[in-house]
Order: sequence, then C-alpha cells, then structure tokens
Amino acid sequence: MKNFKFNFLAFIGLLSMFISCTDDLNVSPEDDDVFTADNFYSQPGAYKQALAGVYGNLSLTGTGGAESSFLEGVDAGTSQYGRCLWYLQDLTTDQVIWSYENDPGTRELQRNIWSAENPILLGMFSRTMVEVALVNEFLRQSTSEKLSARGITDASQLADISLYRSEARVLRALAYYNLMDLFGKAPFITENDPINFQGPEYNRQQLFDYVESEINAVFPSLKAPRANEYGRLDQGVANMILAKLYLNAEVFIGQNRYADCVTKCNEVIAGGYTLNPNYLNNFKKDNDGSSELIFTLQADAVTTQNYGPTTVFCNGQVGSLEENGSSFGVGGWGGAIRLRKQFSLLFDGPAFNNDARNTIISANRNIEITNIADRNQGYVFGKYSNISSTGVVGSNSTFVDTDFPLFRLADVYLMYAECAVRGASNATMSQALTYVNMLRERANNSSTVANIVMGDLDLDFLIDERARELYMESHRRQDLIRFGKFTGGSYNWAWKGNGSNGIALSNNLRVFPLPTASLASNPNLTQNTGY
Repeated sequence: MKNFKFNFLAFIGLLSMFISCTDDLNVSPEDDDVFTADNFYSQPGAYKQALAGVYGNLSLTGTGGAESSFLEGVDAGTSQYGRCLWYLQDLTTDQVIWSYENDPGTRELQRNIWSAENPILLGMFSRTMVEVALVNEFLRQSTSEKLSARGITDASQLADISLYRSEARVLRALAYYNLMDLFGKAPFITENDPINFQGPEYNRQQLFDYVESEINAVFPSLKAPRANEYGRLDQGVANMILAKLYLNAEVFIGQNRYADCVTKCNEVIAGGYTLNPNYLNNFKKDNDGSSELIFTLQADAVTTQNYGPTTVFCNGQVGSLEENGSSFGVGGWGGAIRLRKQFSLLFDGPAFNNDARNTIISANRNIEITNIADRNQGYVFGKYSNISSTGVVGSNSTFVDTDFPLFRLADVYLMYAECAVRGASNATMSQALTYVNMLRERANNSSTVANIVMGDLDLDFLIDERARELYMESHRRQDLIRFGKFTGGSYNWAWKGNGSNGIALSNNLRVFPLPTASLASNPNLTQNTGY
C-alpha cells in the first residue's frame, strides 16, 4: 500500500513557512527558525513527517497543488524531479519526440542544442540541490544534541530517528549521483556547513568518492532489502545506486569497476526481488505491489498530484489519430509523445510480434518524423497505464496513481550481463545469458521462442536490449554515453544535433552546462568546457 506518501505535505508545508532558498538553493532558516522548528518537532511523528518531506521533494514541486513551486523563480513544469530526469535522460536521445516545442526548454533538449539558459536544466539542478538542502536541514534538526534538548529519550524513538538519518543520507548521495552524472560537478554542502554556505565545487572524482563512501558508511544501519515500508529506501536501493556508480565508472572517473558492479548486482538479486510475471504490470496503477520494483517515485491522483513522469507518459502517449486515452485511464494530451524511427526499428521483425514490451502502435502512421509539429507522424506507444492489473481505472483522468520505477530488477540483470561481456572477472557468460533469456521469456509469456544463444550476447545486442526493456525509464542517455554512441557521428538518430536525419554531436555534450543562475549564485562554480 502507498502509505508513506500521505505524509509528504506536512514537512514541505513547514519548510514553506521557515526557509527560503538562496545561494544555489541552500536552506536558509529565518530568524524564528528555532521556535518554528521546535514547535514542529514537538508533535507526535514529526521526525517521520520531516523525512517524508525529504522523500516528497522527489515527487512534489510545491505546497499549492500540481502547478505550484516552492523554488523561487523556477516553474513547477520545469522542475519536477522525475520529469526533469526523463527530459534529460530520454528526450535527448533516440527514443521519443515531444510534439509541443513551445513548452519551455523541450525544443533545445530534443534537438541537442541546449545552453546554460535552458529552464529544464535549471529545474533539475535546482530541484536536486534542494534535495541536498532538505537532507542537510533534517540532519541538523535530528542531532543527538537537538534530540536531548527536546526531551526525546525513548530508545525506540531514538532508533527510528537514527534510521531516518541514514535514509536521508542515501537520498543526499542519490542527489549528488544525479548531479555527477548529468552535470559532472556540483557545489558540495553538508549539514556541518553553516547556513548560506557557498559550497566548493566538487568534480566527478570527488563526487564519485563521496557517493561511494557515504552509502557504504550508512549501509549497515539501513533496513534489509524489501523490509522497509513501501516508498522508503533500504539496502537494496543503496546497492542499486552503487551498482550504477560502478557500471559507469569508466565514464565518470576513467576506472574499470565492472567487477564491483557485479558484486552489487549479486547483492541486489539476493535481496528477494523477483520479476513480475507480466512485464506491463510494472507500469500500471497498482505497480506498488510489484516485487520487481526496487525504488519508485510515487504518484497519487488525490494526495500527491503532480505533473511527474507517469502523468506525462500516460497522457502523452495517447495518440492524435488513435484518441485512445480510455485504454490508459486518462484523457490524453493529443499526441504529445511520439517515437523516433531508430527506436521503433528496435522492435522490427517477427521475433518481437508477441513481445509484451512492444507496445508500439504503427497503423495509419509513417515511421518518419519530418515535421515535429505534425502529431500524426511517427509511431506511438502504450507502456504506462492509469488502469490497475485487475482493470480498475484511476479516479482522475489527468493525474495518475502509477508510480515511476526509478530502479527495478530487470535493469540489474542487464547490468550483470553487460559487465560479463565487458570482462568482469566475477561474472560468467552463462549466467549473463540466463538473465537475458529470463527477460525474453517473461516478455513472451514464458515462451523460449525469442531466447538468444551465446553468440548473440555482445555489446551491440545489449545496448539494443536495454532500450527495448527500459525505454521511458530515464536510462538511455547514460547508456548511449557508456557505449560510445551519444556523441560523435557513429550512431545518428532523427533530429540528433538538430538535423532531421541526425548529425554528429561534440563530446562536450556528454555533460550538461551548469545553469547560468546557479553559476551566478555561487562564485566557486565554473562552467563545463564547451559552453
């Protein structure tokens, strides 16, 4: 059940009363902070509500509904964490096209012509730095000294708060992982720094080392995989972040850490997660019950309305010709999202005719998108749904109840396979083949008709299989960079580099520029090369 999310608004509401975001969105308490905070933390369950506020920043944008934002000068539509992550990781690649290029920032991202002025880049950088700020403030308010001064001595309550602090530190590590991946650098600020501190610039090596050490430091104090309440992280999530860190270590820091990735993949796999027998049930209204999902960004049509990724996907995938919103339990946005040709071709051929992952709708459509404004061009898809696995339609035709699967087990299987192909000493090709074929059998209703043989399992196969399995889950940009296919001209896709057939990208585009506003707020920050 989605219980934890119902506390999100409490702490966010408190924050709107006694903090302001300045100096690169660090948390700055007002003069009455001690009074306000002490009153809040004297309430029963206050520390859990505060922790829920930290989690809530990953789903909500403000306290006044889906269109509100507590980030001064940053719009809700360009600063929702999951939506911005999707914009940067998938919209910039060979997967999809956003039809409405008047929407701020989208044209530049999907044509790979972004600049430091892009509002979505500002939204992602700001939202992620706010996550750091929220964690820092929570840690400041939950020290032993603060707890003692507030008369909190109950051993059980102290143990709970200690766990909350560990979870918050992992959330902060996740934020810095995102900043390292997307921007290659970030201002570094912890709870030990003074308010209004302008953090020094940390590069990728420093951020990599911090994320690794911070997660390892708190790991023993986290709950075992799948032992925490839904919506909160555990050791499985911590291992997943480390696995991603190690998988991309050659890109991030120039080091081969594939063996370490395998170790973490094995630990995740041993944590009790299992593939959902029905692939599409991972993306439906009741996906909170799927044993495959490791960590999700929560959505709820009543208590946490937001224009996050699953609301965007369910509505955006409704075709302009098909008008098939009822198939997904939504009204739809008239063909907002369409597939680029190169992605559609990944499902071409009889081997994918019965593949559950192949949700492409091609009838009466041209695979080419020569005019982005023409919503009838290009194929569409139907991966996400606001209808449950038992056919129950969501209560709201715009805002959905479907959680976004930030991490799931299928990705772990593919990561293991990739590390094996790349020569990790502690991975075997036979196990890699088994994991890949488990996904293919699941996609084909337990049939082995689409299984591959050992000779098929190479890097070219895996980059395509990752696209087929994980599309619209915010992995593609990172994958293409790791496989050497994002920049340069060895692999082009429609509208890459603002050419209708695709043109080469310069290597500086492997990281995004730091937003101009963020640079202005902190003189310690420097712009990335090439911007």
